[in-house]
Amino acid sequence: MLARNAEEITRRAGRPIRIVAVADKNVELAKQVTGGACRVTDDAFSVVADPEVDIVVELIGGYGVAKELVLKAIANGKHVVTANKALLATHGNEIFKAAQDKGVMVAFEAAVAGGIPIIKAVREGLTANRIEWIAGIINGTTNFILSEMRDKGLSFDTVLKEAQRLGYAEADPTFDIEGVDAAHKITILSALAFGIPMQFDKAHVEGNLQTGCSRYQIRRTTGLSHQAAGYHQAYRRRRRAARASDADSSKRLIANVEGAMNAVLVQGDAVGATLYYGKGAGAEPTASAVIADLVDVTRMHTSDPENRVPHLAFQPDAMADLKILPMDDVTTSYYLRLRVQDKPGVLADITRILADEQISIEAVIQKEPGEGEDQTDLIMLTHQTREKRIVAAIAKIEALGVVAGKVTKLRMEELGK
Repeated sequence: MLARNAEEITRRAGRPIRIVAVADKNVELAKQVTGGACRVTDDAFSVVADPEVDIVVELIGGYGVAKELVLKAIANGKHVVTANKALLATHGNEIFKAAQDKGVMVAFEAAVAGGIPIIKAVREGLTANRIEWIAGIINGTTNFILSEMRDKGLSFDTVLKEAQRLGYAEADPTFDIEGVDAAHKITILSALAFGIPMQFDKAHVEGNLQTGCSRYQIRRTTGLSHQAAGYHQAYRRRRRAARASDADSSKRLIANVEGAMNAVLVQGDAVGATLYYGKGAGAEPTASAVIADLVDVTRMHTSDPENRVPHLAFQPDAMADLKILPMDDVTTSYYLRLRVQDKPGVLADITRILADEQISIEAVIQKEPGEGEDQTDLIMLTHQTREKRIVAAIAKIEALGVVAGKVTKLRMEELGK
């Protein structure tokens, strides 16, 4: 992309950006890709020590050798561009402090939402606003997997292999399918939005259909699950449409994000809700964000370090010590799906448990069992309640002899409230 758009990039940056060295374990592949245009080595530490290098681009991932290389690059007075959300979410405070002390920049647009310029939007474009909340679909891999499984009826393993072939999923997709990748990204966005340090250790991570999708639960998604989800989605859309007179909320883009696309919704006190949509995974979207950072760093290369845009939007000495709400205290409404015996009194037993935990029900649907079956699916939507109440209720419900297996629980957020 740097070669293809060299003229445009130079016009924007004010000077050419040239790759002088590439480090990769697969030297032969790197030589093929670069075509002899630069030095190729399998020693990444030689690159961060190279006096000809002004900016180090770290695209390794993880927080082992990547962390060591980034900190050595900073110590050597080099700016850093990274797409490594895991590294920043877990060690960002240390890295940004080192960069500030050394007077160099660490840019990370590609770390969140692929080619969508969400970092710049939150850090710079919405500077005048008090950010109230952020919501979104920020893992393109699992979004692609779910879309393909639903639309084509394919198995999890088949779709995962296709996601890897297309460059949407890593060779080891654990972080994606267990929700860790999404948690890394929201940790970064939270720090930018609220002026707090990176606090990944306080992020609530679940591997389910809401935050990343564990392999087990994707595999057990059946046609009935999709029907139930469809009922839930249509029901919520009808309720919102009835309340909103300006537009049919079913047309909201965030309700129709498919494939590897990402969407981030940011609520500011001045601008209201702003929506950012685009490709959240893939080689070219990531390259687009990396090169945007390269241009930014090139423009600011000779500027006074004290007058650059702060790494986390707020001045380092003005970071807030906001309390992260424990998950038990989060209040929202819930979607519950249960497999139950089809006999009288079952619903009464379940609703009695919910009532004991002070959980009120908004809607219930019970499907007719199939021919010859003595079990059916029960779907319930609750009004708002605290997480610890729903967890306690689910434990009691699962202990009932008439309930088969685990209760599927999804949190439901009314965006804009």
